[in-house]
Amino acid sequence: MLIDFHTHAFPDKLAERTLEKLSAIAKIQPNSDGTVEGTRGKMGEWGVDKAVLLHIATKPSQQRTINDWARSIQSDDLLCFGTVHPDAEDAIEELYRIKEIGLHGVKFHPDYQGFWLTEDRMLPIYETLEKLGLPMIFHAGWDPISPDVVHAPVKAVVELLDTCPGLTLIGAHLGGMKQYDQVEELLAGRDIFLDVSMSSVYCGKEQYCRILKKHGAGRLLFGSDCPWSSARAELEFLNQADFTPEERERICWKNAAELLGIAGE
Repeated sequence: MLIDFHTHAFPDKLAERTLEKLSAIAKIQPNSDGTVEGTRGKMGEWGVDKAVLLHIATKPSQQRTINDWARSIQSDDLLCFGTVHPDAEDAIEELYRIKEIGLHGVKFHPDYQGFWLTEDRMLPIYETLEKLGLPMIFHAGWDPISPDVVHAPVKAVVELLDTCPGLTLIGAHLGGMKQYDQVEELLAGRDIFLDVSMSSVYCGKEQYCRILKKHGAGRLLFGSDCPWSSARAELEFLNQADFTPEERERICWKNAAELLGIAGE
């Protein structure tokens, strides 16, 4: 079993234009066409059994439409997280609706959504997520959309852990893209899930292996960030780390299955 906990897809009519725009920003060529069926095709090619699709509302007006679309495409092999925008007046109400319509958690991207991870105005959102039992995954560290200003630096991730200890947090990109020294020193080993997406692109092999071993297999999630990296590349990178078969199972699917409530499938 292989569960990719960090993937993206878009409605057919938007996928090509969206990937062109994002590819120009990131200066990375996509590994899929960004559509739902294109993503499924790559899953089959790369040996992925289930994928978690993450969605981001970059404007308050988008959140309900995106969440409705996520619900419409959710299936046994595509498990969707919802989105709220911090500036939306009905963000709290939308969190309740996300829970009601069966989405599995909420994705935030502080750089694209224009907020700081530890802003006071985010606390009601975090408290509601904790109350509803919805896990929160967020982009952490550097991002090409905001190369000079990091809205979720590793120190802020540590502060959020201390402020909201009951919140189920998933730090994307090892908890701090291109901030791996701080991740290794301050974050690895803390009570937070880290996904390994894009590590093969940005993280050196030796430091990657040290971070994974220090953090422990029980709080790691396999992920690619498809279409920006491939599950094949990230799995090959993961295979360089010294884990037992049981630990590798935890990283590749068991931790994800438990978080998603599908542990018995």
